[in-house]
Amino acid sequence: MPVVNRIAAMQEEITEWRRHLHTIPELGLECHKTAAFVAERLREFGVDEMHEGIAKTGIVAIINGQGPGPTIGLRADMDALPMEETAPLEYASTHQGRMHACGHDGHTAMLLGAAKYLSETRNFSGRVALIFQPAEEMGGGGEVMVQEGMMDRFDISQVYAIHNAPTKELGTFHTTHGAIMAAADEFRINVTGIGGHAARPQACVDPVLAGCSIVQALQSIVSRNHDPIEKLVISVTQIHAGTTDNVIPETCFINGTVRTFSKDVQAMAVRRMKEIVAGQAASFGVKADLEFEFGYPPTINDAEKAQFAAGVAAEIAGETGVEQHGRPVMGAEDFAYMLEARPGAYLQLGQGESPGCHHPQYNFNDEIGPIGASFFARLVERAQPVSGA
Repeated sequence: MPVVNRIAAMQEEITEWRRHLHTIPELGLECHKTAAFVAERLREFGVDEMHEGIAKTGIVAIINGQGPGPTIGLRADMDALPMEETAPLEYASTHQGRMHACGHDGHTAMLLGAAKYLSETRNFSGRVALIFQPAEEMGGGGEVMVQEGMMDRFDISQVYAIHNAPTKELGTFHTTHGAIMAAADEFRINVTGIGGHAARPQACVDPVLAGCSIVQALQSIVSRNHDPIEKLVISVTQIHAGTTDNVIPETCFINGTVRTFSKDVQAMAVRRMKEIVAGQAASFGVKADLEFEFGYPPTINDAEKAQFAAGVAAEIAGETGVEQHGRPVMGAEDFAYMLEARPGAYLQLGQGESPGCHHPQYNFNDEIGPIGASFFARLVERAQPVSGA
C-alpha cells in the first residue's frame, strides 16, 4: 500500500498522539484539553496561521503553499461520547463517563500527521485550512463553525473529511456521489389523559393505550405513505409511563428519530406524524402534543469532488481498494453543514474487524493512521499542484 514514505515514518508518532487523545475524551463544544494539545502540535510543526476559539474550542490552522491559489479545507472532529469505556486499554479514558467511541481521536491524529507533512514539504499551491472541529456528536459544531463565518473568513473553496469504518476491509476507502449520510431529526410526543386506579379504567382516560396506538400507527408512514424506492426510517426509541402496577398514569412520553435523504420525504413524514398524533388523540380522548426537532441535514457529496477524492484514494489503496458508488447509510454527520456551504466529499476508511462505533469496547485501529494522513496530504497536492509541476 503506497502510503507516503515520510508519513509512514510517522506511524509511532501518530499513534502516540492518538492514544494520548484517547485518554482525555471531551464532550460537545468543551474540547479544551484536546484543542490545547492540537494547538501545541501545530505550533511545533510551524503552521503559518493559528485561529483558535472558533465554535468555542475549534481550531483552523493555515499552511501556505508555493505561490498563489485557492484554499482547500480538511476537517477532523475532536469530541467524544458520554459513555463508559469497557475495553482494558493501557491508554483508556481517564475521564469517567466519557469515551472516544467513534474514533475522533484517530481522525484528529490523522489530520495532525498530514499537517506535519504539509508544513515540511509545502508541495502545493495556495493554502490548506486544517479544521479541527468540536461537537460533532452533539451540539452541531460544524454548523457553528460555518455560522461563525469560517468558510468566507478563510476563503475555503472546497472541503473534505474522512471517518473510520469498522468491519470494512483495512485500508479501503468508501464513498458515493451524492447523499452518503441521512438527515437526523428527533420527535417527542407527550400524551396526557386522566389517571386513576387500574381496577377502575372506566373512570380514567388511559394515555398508555393511546401511546401504544400512536407508536403502531407511526409505522404505517413507512409502509403505506412512503415511496419504497426512497429512503426513510422512523424509529420509536423511548416510551415512559407510570410508576407502579395498580395506577393508570396521567401521562405517557414517546421519543424517537426520523432519518431521511430528501426534504420532500422529510416534509411528508412530519405531516403524517402530525395527522396520526392528532387523530389517535381524538379517538382515545387524550391530549397529545408532537414536538419535531430538525437536526443535522443529509450529508451530500459533490459528485465531481467525490470522484476526484476517490481517484486520490486509489493512489493510496489501489483501484480495487476504493468503492466510489457505495450505499449511503442512515446515520448522520454534521460535516453536512460544511458540504452545504462548499463543494467537497466525505469518505469512510476501513479499519478492519472491530466493535462498531458507539460500542463500549470500540477502539480506533492505529494501523490506518498513516493511511488517512497520506490521503489528506495527497488530496492537497493533487487538488492544488505547484505551477509547472
